[in-house]
Formats: sequence, structure tokens, C-alpha cells
Amino acid sequence: MGRNGYLPLFETRPAKGLALFRAYAASIFIAIFFLSFYRITYFPVIEGKPTKFAWIGMFLSELWFAFYFFIIVIVRWNRVFRYTFKDRLSSRYEEETLPGVDIFVCTVDPGIEPPIMVINTVLSLMAYDYPPEKLSVYLSDDGCSDLTFYALLEASRFSELWLPFCRKLKIEPRSPEVYFKNTAEPADDVDSAMAKEWLHIKKCLLDTERQGV
Repeated sequence: MGRNGYLPLFETRPAKGLALFRAYAASIFIAIFFLSFYRITYFPVIEGKPTKFAWIGMFLSELWFAFYFFIIVIVRWNRVFRYTFKDRLSSRYEEETLPGVDIFVCTVDPGIEPPIMVINTVLSLMAYDYPPEKLSVYLSDDGCSDLTFYALLEASRFSELWLPFCRKLKIEPRSPEVYFKNTAEPADDVDSAMAKEWLHIKKCLLDTERQGV
């Protein structure tokens, strides 16, 4: 239990293989120390004239490498991974206290960013497990493409089927294209009503894709 009696929203786990990385980093630091000690105590002289500029250049380069490596090691020395528990968020906050969220989807070129990809992105965002009245999704089309506009119109009609389907079954992932690509068709003997609804929504998605592209 976390503070105020609530379950924590995430768990922190240390990364694996840190002992090997720390041994490697320590060996590099030891090598840097001996190299710096050698540079400071030994000043080369050629034919009676000190090679001052070459020595200074190499020494500064080595100091810069040591500083760069030190910064990298600091960042990675205690590396951790955090795993979130999204289902605990709703148990901690009432829907009335959740803030409003605005999400902007930006697109510019229907050739590089096909409309089918854009509408799948928008539909997956609209299907978030969040109070619908507090979630707004905006599509910004810098290319002013008619193709993207009409594809989004078709997607808005399909969303009337897709969003209730997502909320009722709590499906994941919520991108229609990805969901139907990775989910097997339900068997007829499992639930005929469910199978019919599943097939109906998939057919509507295919019709939306054909009309919107």
C-alpha cells in the first residue's frame, strides 16, 4: 500500500546486468586514471624541444572523453524500469475529479501517412478508457487533404459501433485494424450473438476502409 492507503500506480524494478556494466565502467575509470597520471607525470621532449601543443591536445581530448564517459555512467549506474498499473487509476480517483484531456493528431501528407492509418489512430484514441465527456481528440491536417477529410467522416460513423464495442468488452488493442488483424474470429458455439456482432463490426470496418481510402 502506498501513501493515503492507496495501491501504488507503478512498480520500479532494477535493470538486469548492472553488475557486469558496473565492472566494465570501473575498469574504464581505472584505465582513465592511469592514463591521466601518465600524461601529467610524463612530458615528452623531442630533440630538446617540448612538444607542448601535441601533449596539450591529447590530454584535453582524453579529459573530454573521461567527462563524457562519466556522464553516461551516472545515467546508467542505477538504471530502473517502471511498470504502470493503469487499472488502479480509476480506483484512486472518481470520474468527477479527473481532468479534461485534449489529444492532437497531426498529419500532413496522405501519401506518406495513409488515411487508414490516421483514422485507426483517431479511433484508438477515442476508445481510451476515460470519461468520454472529458476526452477530446483533434485532427490537424496541414496538407488540407480532401481524402483525409472524407476518411475521417467515414471513421466518425464507424465510431458509433466501435466505441461501445470497446467499452463493453474492454478489448486491447483499441486500434480497429490491429485488433482484427491479431484476433481470431470467435467460434459459433461460443456465443452466437457475440460472433454476429464481431463479424458485423469487422464488415463495417472493411466498408469504412474502402469508402475512406
